[in-house]
Amino acid sequence: MTSSKLQAALNLSASIGTVDAPASARSAQDDVLRLFDACGPSLFRYVRALGIDAATSQDIVQEVFLALFHHVRLERPRHNLKGWLFKVAHNMALKQRRKLQRRHADEISDIELAELVIDPCLNPEQRLAEEQRHTRLRSVMHALPERDRQCLYLRAEGLRYREIADVLGISLGSVAKSVTRSLARLGNV
Repeated sequence: MTSSKLQAALNLSASIGTVDAPASARSAQDDVLRLFDACGPSLFRYVRALGIDAATSQDIVQEVFLALFHHVRLERPRHNLKGWLFKVAHNMALKQRRKLQRRHADEISDIELAELVIDPCLNPEQRLAEEQRHTRLRSVMHALPERDRQCLYLRAEGLRYREIADVLGISLGSVAKSVTRSLARLGNV
């Protein structure tokens, strides 16, 4: 927003509320325009940093300076007007951001919402692939020699190699070979 646009807005605002005090309105207007030139760009950058788009940020800055004009015209305290500007801009920006978030949330249709929810189930293609994989695993397991299959089952139950050797009555080396051989065959599935 340019100083001339703010000037026009302030002129309109001054003419709406003032019939009897044009001199004080002119003084307030001059004060606001000076502050706009000094603080307008940094205020705009601050509002932008709060995640507001450029056009809306310009509107917010204009609203802040119109509010300042009314503040000055009502002869409210003028100490730390720069801080006042940033506080008002901050509050307006947050209000605008909440408004946009509510609008965005309202715009999500049921279809979009359904697309956002992740279905924990496998889709038909994935289910078929998983079933085929299980079928191959079962066929490989059935093709394993009995001792290899037993070693693998016991290992899957959490038994250590020494415990498997004791259960099956075979050597520790035989258990290691059986489990390694079985896992290699299953790894190819």
